[in-house]
Amino acid sequence: MKRPMKYAVVIEKTERNFSAHIPDLPGCVATGPSAAKVGRLIREAVQLHIKGLREDGLPVPKPTARCEYIEA
Repeated sequence: MKRPMKYAVVIEKTERNFSAHIPDLPGCVATGPSAAKVGRLIREAVQLHIKGLREDGLPVPKPTARCEYIEA
């Protein structure tokens, strides 16, 4: 059984809402009124993005981005 790929997601608070993007999937973005909502929307966006790549015969990028926190 093939394991699902896990992509890093960046969620940011903007002036009016939250936004999310996937560094390994350029153009795959979502916005929403809360972090929870944008988290659900970006999951849907990833599925649609990958589906579109496959339908267009394009390769699906493998996840390479990592997330870490540093103290400053």
